[in-house]
Amino acid sequence: MKIGISTFVNDDSIGTVSLARAIEERGFDSLVVAEHTHIPASRESAYPMGGELPQHYYRTLDPFVTLGAAAAVTSKIDLFTGIALLIERDPITTAKEAASIDLISGGRFVFGVGAGWNLEEMRNHGTDPKTRGALLDERIEAIRALWTTEPAEYHGKFVDFPPSYSRPKPVQKPHPPIYIGGDSNATVKRVIRHAAGWISNPNPIEDITARINQLREGAGHDVPLAMFGTPYKDLDYWRAAEDLGFGHLALFLPTKPHDDTLRLLDRFAAQVATYRG
Repeated sequence: MKIGISTFVNDDSIGTVSLARAIEERGFDSLVVAEHTHIPASRESAYPMGGELPQHYYRTLDPFVTLGAAAAVTSKIDLFTGIALLIERDPITTAKEAASIDLISGGRFVFGVGAGWNLEEMRNHGTDPKTRGALLDERIEAIRALWTTEPAEYHGKFVDFPPSYSRPKPVQKPHPPIYIGGDSNATVKRVIRHAAGWISNPNPIEDITARINQLREGAGHDVPLAMFGTPYKDLDYWRAAEDLGFGHLALFLPTKPHDDTLRLLDRFAAQVATYRG
């Protein structure tokens, strides 16, 4: 099982280059970065975890720029969007950005996507929250077409373009791994429909087990599993996740300045060493 780091990279936190190098030097397997293009000032959407929206949501760097910088100074770690809000992104541009990172990194990009929860944020991008699931489906399909065919075309209700040349193509064949985030029956159906992996939040193990059983029953086989925001202290929780078949855990790293971040990474690395024993 891979164990990496998930975080919100901000403009007042440790720099991307220093963070990526520190993660790889300590033997972690990945850097997983979140995305929010902006946070509308008059929010109606409730923060799904309860309470006030943490400040790091307001200052998040672009994930593709962040992972591109990380790709240039690392050679081993996976570079994972966790998650890219694809309903707020142009699929043609996103396909090129993702393929570019995969090329620069030598095939280390992992494409985590989702529909998100901030209704005002997605509306600002012209996305109707009521149809965001269908939009996400089409954009995933369109990006896969751009990655794998030449010329590529796609004709849907929300995404439509004629035969087009799109380069670079990803290094990984047929394309980088795709993981879909969410915790709903619709998410389960979407993961199965796209033959993708599932991104879980660190929910109670019994809840995660129920979702995995749904996925396996619907797909008829095991589905790649990743978890983002895994608590770093609970080794029993890690073990239970690994027993369920998770191939990737990403420990949640709070958004902190340079020195504080390095101390936390040292602490996390010691926990991983203990776990791997």
